[in-house]
Amino acid sequence: MSERSADVVVVGGGLAGLTAARAVAKAGRDVVVLEARDRVGGRTLNREIGDGKVVEVGGQWVGPTQERVLALAAELGVETFPTWTEGKNVLSTGGRLRRYSGTIPRLGPLALLDLEQLRRRLDRLGGRVEPEAPWSAKDAARLDSQSLATWLDRAGFTRTGRRLIDVGVRMSMGADPSELSLLYMLAYARAAGNFDAMLDVEGGAQQDRIVGGSQVLSLRIADELGQRVVLGAPVRRVERDSGGVRVHADGVTVAARRAIVAVPPPLIARIDWEPALPQTRAALAQRMPMAAMFKCTAIYSEPFWRDDGLNGEGVDDRGPIEATFDNSPPDGSPGALVGFVAGSHARRWHRLEPSARRGEALTCFARLFGDRARGAEAYIEQDWAAEPWSTGGPIAVMGPGTMSQLGPALREPVGAVHWAGTETATTWTGYMDGAVRSGERAAAEVLG
Repeated sequence: MSERSADVVVVGGGLAGLTAARAVAKAGRDVVVLEARDRVGGRTLNREIGDGKVVEVGGQWVGPTQERVLALAAELGVETFPTWTEGKNVLSTGGRLRRYSGTIPRLGPLALLDLEQLRRRLDRLGGRVEPEAPWSAKDAARLDSQSLATWLDRAGFTRTGRRLIDVGVRMSMGADPSELSLLYMLAYARAAGNFDAMLDVEGGAQQDRIVGGSQVLSLRIADELGQRVVLGAPVRRVERDSGGVRVHADGVTVAARRAIVAVPPPLIARIDWEPALPQTRAALAQRMPMAAMFKCTAIYSEPFWRDDGLNGEGVDDRGPIEATFDNSPPDGSPGALVGFVAGSHARRWHRLEPSARRGEALTCFARLFGDRARGAEAYIEQDWAAEPWSTGGPIAVMGPGTMSQLGPALREPVGAVHWAGTETATTWTGYMDGAVRSGERAAAEVLG
């Protein structure tokens, strides 16, 4: 067991924790980062596919209003490139396949009207919610007392309209509408700007990708920090007193004046706190479970769907893969399709053998893009619930009754302990930009 000391100790070597540590180090203060995994990057992760190319199996996209992650990329010398959008989208509803251009799918007039009124109503409701303090909104308790699914059942008048909202929510958040508080969903969308900004490619959250894969951001920060980053060091115990904190991890103890905890909320509950966390903060960690998501990538010799006039963007309401994108490297070789299996679909998938999951995934791709999609040269999947230091993904969520009662504890420091992580962000919550913003905020708190 080694003993170290620092001005600040950061728990978690994901994008939030590393951003915070970088800011602290730049301010001339001593900092140590303790990361449980044998790698940095948290919920961002690259997988090599040959010739020095990668695909991302975790968080990957950035959008035009995500200024902080884009600024970080520029500082690190990391470039972006646009998600492939040339060609038509594909939509499968009720077993019927449609091709369309733009953001509005070809639906029957009633379903199209219903989808539009649901989106508009969500945005109107969200306009009453401030991401900095959703619990202070008018009717916050009423909005928080119901799930998004309950609201959709009342507000929607076609099955297709409700199902397409379901798909968008699962793709973005990894959870079924029945698992989400309406208030939480409204705050989440408002933090992105509006509901459409979460789902759109051009002009939205999926517009661009990171050259070299999104994990490269964390890898470059870790290179800057050098020996300040300790890998393979899961934190087991945090002691607080008037002098600061002592953080006990496997193989190392760090004494510091301040701590920044930047791990998924459920992992906070695994740490032994002395003295115990305030009841509201401890309860919040227990009532913010991680969502469930598989990210599935099929590799082909070429992006054949482009030759067919398609851009790789597809939606299929049958599942288990409900949303797809072209995930090919910048030069388009090899071709890669990525699909998401989330929420209740992901929980069913956990019970399947890997070969069965692969078969279902390729069947889903083939329904949207033809039989050539069955002939993948390689198949890569990432089950974030199987990651012991994530326990799910892409984010932790709040069910009914949580935000209005416990939300104020989300960012409130506890003595010398400060909180980071994308779930604590008030702009682009749940995204890489939110992680960067949370790390910057936490660093400003401890430096102040």
